Amino acid sequence: MGRILAIDYGSKRVGLAVTDPLRIIASGLTTIHSKDVVAFMEDYFKKEVVDEIVIGEPKTLQNEKSDSARFIDPFVRHLEKKFPDKKIVRYDERFTSALAKQTMLMGGLKKKDRQNKGTVDMVSATILLQDYMSFIQRG
Repeated sequence: MGRILAIDYGSKRVGLAVTDPLRIIASGLTTIHSKDVVAFMEDYFKKEVVDEIVIGEPKTLQNEKSDSARFIDPFVRHLEKKFPDKKIVRYDERFTSALAKQTMLMGGLKKKDRQNKGTVDMVSATILLQDYMSFIQRG
């Protein structure tokens, strides 16, 4: 069984998180510039077995696609063509950024670290992945 990679995609930065090989624990991986994410993934897939990619699906409180979906839709189509052997899942990411900020505050991170948007993106991807893992376990 391969890992699950989660992506919190933004037009500037992408937060990445990944499971362990047994899919028990979700951990933050990195934050990179959006233009570099596919190359990073290609390199990562050479080193690690990843079966599934979970991409945050931004939605409004009315459960409709948010404005940022216009960046994500083409990205998902590109990933589907680039990595046809990977299962790609879109998963609701509402509130992950707010939860990430709250988690970092409760975890005792200093204000400077909490204001680092790259850290917020990586923690958001981790929360997205942990939530997705809980969802699939409930089955």
